[in-house]
Amino acid sequence: MPTKLTNEIITAAIEGFESQKIRIDQQISELKAMLSDGPAEPAATPEPTTRKRKRFSAAARKRMKEAQQRRWAKTRGESRPPVPAATPEPPKSKRRISEEGMKRIVAATKKRWRLAKAAKAQTAKKAPARTKAAANKAVMKALPGKPAQKGGPLKKAAKRATAKKMATAPTQTATQAAGQ
Repeated sequence: MPTKLTNEIITAAIEGFESQKIRIDQQISELKAMLSDGPAEPAATPEPTTRKRKRFSAAARKRMKEAQQRRWAKTRGESRPPVPAATPEPPKSKRRISEEGMKRIVAATKKRWRLAKAAKAQTAKKAPARTKAAANKAVMKALPGKPAQKGGPLKKAAKRATAKKMATAPTQTATQAAGQ
């Protein structure tokens, strides 16, 4: 009849094997000391690597403490009143523009567009523009106190003109170099 392994037998076997392991490690270290004629060094036992501890904020630590206290009170059977949870502060309300301010912005935008349309109509009556860029340039000049916007039609036209110049420049230098 096979013997049944119980927890007691298994734990006794583990303890026996561990004591044998310690005894064998000591014998190995003694033999190594005899070989090197030096002090006996204990056998290298792998030490578990320690991980860095995770850092918690003060609020998180407080919540953990309160939860642990509630758990202990529950196991001890104490009737302790529950700790009130910290109420978070309500978020700041977003700043909103007033109705009056919004009306002023809308009025200023409408005025700017009205002036731009009027200036465009005047330049169209005076002389028909040859290119869109020239028409936009005239409109921008007609607007009071409004500089040309970055990246607008005027800027794009200027970029195209410089791109054309740059495209012709390498061919001129190549022909000059070939002539020498």
